[in-house]
Amino acid sequence: MSDEWSWHYNPDAEHVVAGLPAEVVAEVERPAEQLAILGHDAAAAGRGPAHGGGLRTLDVFGGRGFFMYLAPERMRVISVVRVVWLG
Repeated sequence: MSDEWSWHYNPDAEHVVAGLPAEVVAEVERPAEQLAILGHDAAAAGRGPAHGGGLRTLDVFGGRGFFMYLAPERMRVISVVRVVWLG
């Protein structure tokens, strides 16, 4: 089994980022890719429960928005589940 992680929108981009400006989507995708590079350490980034692979929150645009993600180690994937942009 590969140690490489990936990322995706869960359930899909239509549900998570539809209607958001392209620069907001890019600002979410850039750190999502970085989280995938971190692999299992991505569970320690952002805010959320320290153990158990629960929902994490990471700020974007200097605090003008955030996204929520899961980083289940057994699946080796970052799942971006919600994006909130405060504009």
